[in-house]
Amino acid sequence: MAYDKFNVLTSTAYPLPTENVDTDQIIPARFLKATERKDFDINFFRDWRFEQDGTPKADFPLNKEIYAGSKILVGGRNFGSGSSREHAAWSVYDFGLRCVISSAFADIFKNNCLNVGVLPVQVSAEFADTLFAAIMADPKTEIKVDLPNQKVTLVATGESEPFVINAYKKDNMLNGFDDIDYLKNIENEISAFAETRPF
Repeated sequence: MAYDKFNVLTSTAYPLPTENVDTDQIIPARFLKATERKDFDINFFRDWRFEQDGTPKADFPLNKEIYAGSKILVGGRNFGSGSSREHAAWSVYDFGLRCVISSAFADIFKNNCLNVGVLPVQVSAEFADTLFAAIMADPKTEIKVDLPNQKVTLVATGESEPFVINAYKKDNMLNGFDDIDYLKNIENEISAFAETRPF
């Protein structure tokens, strides 16, 4: 699945400071039976966003109009823990988010995000607290995520912090490639190398 290229993203952000958010909360297990990739946006944080009758919970950050349209979610420590379901990353992307910032991620969730075009940015706990405080003080606070220079910046103050990303995954994000797209892009190189190998 090719996705939109990621270069520099400047956006407001949803604040979700809860720690240890697991993948069963991000996309509950009952929605994993789908045979097509659809409705993952509706079921993103389904049990936290909606009452049992389907009414949106007004106090949940992702339902608040003041944050509507944000492309970034700032999450609490150990975001994406629990089972390895790739559907969790799909639901993040399908909801319209391109970046999740946290002071710690579960490794499998982090890799699943990178595979579908969502950039997981790990920052220090101190910088995460700075972002939360800024968002809570002003919902229109913008955060700039600069993938080429691997830096996240609080636009209003200029406070910034670098982040780490695997070079291969970074290149894929910049080009909008998943693993298959990457291989197709170097198909000629693969063919040329194969011709040098003995049968």
